[in-house]
Amino acid sequence: MFLCLSRLSLRLGRVSRCHGDRRLIATVVSGTKTARDVKQRLVLQVEQMQTHFSGFRPGLVVLQVGDRDDSNLYISSKLKAAAEIGINAKHIRLPSTTCQDEVLRNILALNEDPEVHGLIVQLPLDSDKPMDQDLITNAVSPLKDVDGLSCVNAGRLSRGELRDCFLPCTPQGCMELIRQTGVSVAGKQAVVIGRSKIVGAPMHDLLLWNHATVTVCHSRTKDLPDQVSRAHILVVGMGRAELIQGDWIKEGAVVIDCGINYVTDESRPSGRKVVGDVHYASANQRAGFLTPVPGGVGPMTVAMLMQNTVISAQRFLQNQTRT
Repeated sequence: MFLCLSRLSLRLGRVSRCHGDRRLIATVVSGTKTARDVKQRLVLQVEQMQTHFSGFRPGLVVLQVGDRDDSNLYISSKLKAAAEIGINAKHIRLPSTTCQDEVLRNILALNEDPEVHGLIVQLPLDSDKPMDQDLITNAVSPLKDVDGLSCVNAGRLSRGELRDCFLPCTPQGCMELIRQTGVSVAGKQAVVIGRSKIVGAPMHDLLLWNHATVTVCHSRTKDLPDQVSRAHILVVGMGRAELIQGDWIKEGAVVIDCGINYVTDESRPSGRKVVGDVHYASANQRAGFLTPVPGGVGPMTVAMLMQNTVISAQRFLQNQTRT
């Protein structure tokens, strides 16, 4: 049965409790804890590289155009995580007046820099000039595309070549959280809500190549509650606050909420609070496993970026030892 998985619940630090003959309290799947475990593992890997290769450190560059406050916050969390792990991270901020050709020149120079193993372009681009976001994203070398957003890496993922590409950070983090539940993906009915290039589309591919039967829903999907009710595994990345209601969810399902939405809350000093795309209180009474917002997928996205950077550095060293 998919319900009341006591041993798995104990392993995750909480016991699921049945209410009456059907209802239960979901086990919270903490992204904060899982991300901390990932980073501790990465610290050891970086220390091993430093020991065997004369102080070598993985290098990560975050290239930003403009000065958006939200982007600055995200970049700060990435730089902090890199410092904790031992990754040499650098932030390059170009003014919003920078033209597209100058952005591309910076990317090409960083592609050629042997001390840079991971390169990400912080999105969205905050530019006063016309910018082709896809062109800029694809200018990043696939060998350094630790965000996994280039057409080359996306194409390899879509074909199931998981070992030959960088996996996008948020979907990869979602898969790690699903693994933490102990629930096998193979053979399960999975539903992904949202089809963005960053979350929904690659999430579909990851679940498919881990042998789930996957349905993707979006803004034009008819009878969304019926689609959701079939999911043993539900991943939501629609960007709509508390869209998914608890009574839509299959009892005992694994629910991964990628949403980050700000809603009014006059009880808080800021006047607002963060909620996910899933109505947490009602979902908590139906799901078997549920990620919180905040503290769920968000920390895993940063952890997977660090993991991809370390993997890229390891590949670089392997290539160096062969030549």
